[in-house]
Amino acid sequence: MQFRSAPTLALCLITWIPCLTPTTLFADSHASGSDLPVKVPDYVTYLPTAVPDRIVLCWADDPATSAAVNWRTDTTVAASIAEIAPARDGPGFAGDALRVSTATQRLNTDLGSALYHSARFEDLTPETTYAYRVGDGTNWSEWVQFQTASTEPKPFSFIYVGDAQNDIKSFWSRVVRGAYRDAPMAAFILHAGDLVNTANSDAEWGQWFYAGGFIHRSTRCIAAPGNHEYADGLSRHWRPTFTFPENGPPGLEESVYYIDFQGARIISLNSMEGLQEQVGWLEDVLSKNDQRWTILTFHYPIYSAAEGRDNPELRALWQPVFDRFRVDLVLQGHDHAYARTELMASENLASGVTQRSEKAGTVYVVSVSGPKMYTVAKRPFIRRSIQNKQLYQVINVANDELHYEARAATGKLYDAFILRKRDGQVNELVEQLPLNATPIAPIAAPEE
Repeated sequence: MQFRSAPTLALCLITWIPCLTPTTLFADSHASGSDLPVKVPDYVTYLPTAVPDRIVLCWADDPATSAAVNWRTDTTVAASIAEIAPARDGPGFAGDALRVSTATQRLNTDLGSALYHSARFEDLTPETTYAYRVGDGTNWSEWVQFQTASTEPKPFSFIYVGDAQNDIKSFWSRVVRGAYRDAPMAAFILHAGDLVNTANSDAEWGQWFYAGGFIHRSTRCIAAPGNHEYADGLSRHWRPTFTFPENGPPGLEESVYYIDFQGARIISLNSMEGLQEQVGWLEDVLSKNDQRWTILTFHYPIYSAAEGRDNPELRALWQPVFDRFRVDLVLQGHDHAYARTELMASENLASGVTQRSEKAGTVYVVSVSGPKMYTVAKRPFIRRSIQNKQLYQVINVANDELHYEARAATGKLYDAFILRKRDGQVNELVEQLPLNATPIAPIAAPEE
């Protein structure tokens, strides 16, 4: 009897195995004899393996000296490891990598079980490019680069997006990738809630990570939960997926928090629960704010973009705090349309009337990045409103000016303004309209 050699047998197996595709394994019985394709099941498409996936870069502490990363594997992984090193022009940096401690928790989802890992990089050097990777010692991610923040106020840019929510893989992918194309050096992406449509759908979280791809790994994430991140409480995926500061009110950790970044205090609120409890916390955080700029994000709008979706209770509770401490910009989601106000200040909320001010107040924005669309409401204090457009926003902050652009998924400019700080006076709002306005050039760093 003649036997094949081992290499020949291996080649035979390699040739045969691809025939067992997911479509073949999971084809519906009625599809036999039909040329119609069969959908690959979600539990196959979003199956975890020993190779790290769903990697996202965040912060838990000072952006100048720390970073945090989260990732997922299957349940066979016995050890989770994160390594970091100052990046160099050649590959030799890997030999200097430092291993840091990690934390692991098991998450049981509607598609099965997985392990979620997290690591915190601390004692980093400000304004330094680092490379990190995660894995189990054998199965690794790629080396991913990021830069730490400055300890001083310096120009920076960031991306803001409203609800991704629906058909995330199909439709949101082009938006987040277009935003990255226009702002590749953005310090972070700010998500104003409803990242997914179904709070505990593992497939939808998988779509969110698919859409962002490497962007999630290298551009840090700031996110506020929306109503679709809630189902009998905050999504089981939220805290295993992200590492955010735990400086919020007790019980609202990692959904209410703040980060100081190069002269701006970025505050995430939770408009879904604990609204009253957040008031005292916010007053304390704002009263001790030594940053030049104050930017807030949360999901339910103070001034709604769509008909029949007003939030008067939220406005009555939170806006007086914003006014008292002169919050500059509020970034929101929920209404699946775009609306941007003039400078708004509450003067007579007791009677249910909001007085507008051309000279003082906060700019409020509602935006949407996913495909679900509502009809905009016409209100006299709305300076710019748009419907049926998927949008992203690029915001540049430098010294006494904040430059804002809202762009469609195709890159078309739809709204732009400048907020200008004036010592001893209220902000100046400088409109950058009409619709055919030319793009605002990125702000250059001041000469040293």
